[in-house]
Amino acid sequence: MVEQLDAGAFARAARLLAKRDAALRQIVRAFGLPPFWQRPAGFQSLVLFILEQQVSLASAAAAYRRIKERLETIEPGRLLAASTEELRADGVSRQKDRYLRALAQAIGEEQLDLDTLALLPDDEVRKSLVALPGIGRWTADVYLLACLGRPDIWPVGDRALQVATAEALDLAEIPDALELEAIGERWKPSRAVAARLLWHGYLSRRGRSETANDLF
Repeated sequence: MVEQLDAGAFARAARLLAKRDAALRQIVRAFGLPPFWQRPAGFQSLVLFILEQQVSLASAAAAYRRIKERLETIEPGRLLAASTEELRADGVSRQKDRYLRALAQAIGEEQLDLDTLALLPDDEVRKSLVALPGIGRWTADVYLLACLGRPDIWPVGDRALQVATAEALDLAEIPDALELEAIGERWKPSRAVAARLLWHGYLSRRGRSETANDLF
């Protein structure tokens, strides 16, 4: 049985972490518990995660909205039917166009079954996703965390999480992925919960919030 977080399990784990860890406790005291946001599992979320690679959340969301308006619904067949020029006009780079088409094709040819992924252990989900062009460790990890609700995912390649951890722990320098991996050991087996709290602090300090689910 694969363990998954829901709103109740997240709140309980977050309170327990805050009780045990001074840095996380300070975030909760300052900004409260974050809502348990979750993106829908499936093709749409993977499209958005690919668009979010190395750009701001706002620009990725804008591109996603334009694609959705063009296609009416974001599903593999419709995306493959759109021309590269059309997706370029929507804000998709040629490189990301290739990544999106590879994902859509893998699903259409049944090389990737997203429904089955939800039943697999974390490492097997990650292995299936990173086999595709343009999906690396970060994309696989945030899909596991935000869509499949896995409780111990720690996306060390996420720049916001690196900065958030440095701020919360008052570190002299922002940790790289390897250093963040070691830091995360303190929050096992609830590292995804810790990540959500750290992101909450990061965004709250900047007057921002998680990408709205009204995109879907």
